[in-house]
Amino acid sequence: MEPDFWIERWRQNQIGFHQHEINTHLQTFWGSLKVEGQSRIFVPLCGKSRDLLWLRAQGHEVLGIEISPIAVGDFFQENNLTPRITQTGAFTEYSTDGLTLLLGDFFDLRRDDLKGIGGIYDRASLVALPPEMRARYARHLIEIKPSAATTLLVTMEYDQAEMQGPPFAVHEDEVRSLYQADYRIETLFSQQILDENPQFRNKGLSQLTEKVYQLHR
Repeated sequence: MEPDFWIERWRQNQIGFHQHEINTHLQTFWGSLKVEGQSRIFVPLCGKSRDLLWLRAQGHEVLGIEISPIAVGDFFQENNLTPRITQTGAFTEYSTDGLTLLLGDFFDLRRDDLKGIGGIYDRASLVALPPEMRARYARHLIEIKPSAATTLLVTMEYDQAEMQGPPFAVHEDEVRSLYQADYRIETLFSQQILDENPQFRNKGLSQLTEKVYQLHR
């Protein structure tokens, strides 16, 4: 799944993955990560998520990365923010007080780009990628993140044969395969959510479980 796929999804406004409200798991479980208030937080494949604003309101500096210029532009326009725009290496950087979005490819990130990151919030990154890219994504993130950074990860589990992704099914055994060599993995939440999300039943799913993990050293 190449960058052009997501650029086209945003161009056609096929963004059912976008949440208009602050994610409830973020609000419920973020405190359990015990990330220092002034730490920088990294949000990969962030889209125009309002979760960025919630994290900023907690006192964190927030860094997101997004491939779609439409998503980045919409984020600032819809939230009445005027960014400073500069070119930084492989990325176009959009920044305002305490909040920076990098427009570019996640796989172009280097260790220096994540310097000072104390926490990572992944609600829509891992589940956005097909299996072969998930392994590459996890390896790259582990390579470039500070070793002490703690992650809040949200996934979905369902029978992949019943529906094409994205969002893709990412089961717990895969999460552990990807991360257990570098993280201690704690399951914070697991719940069937199909009744609350009939759009997925309409796509053919017979069950849908949402899980939240804490990944830390």
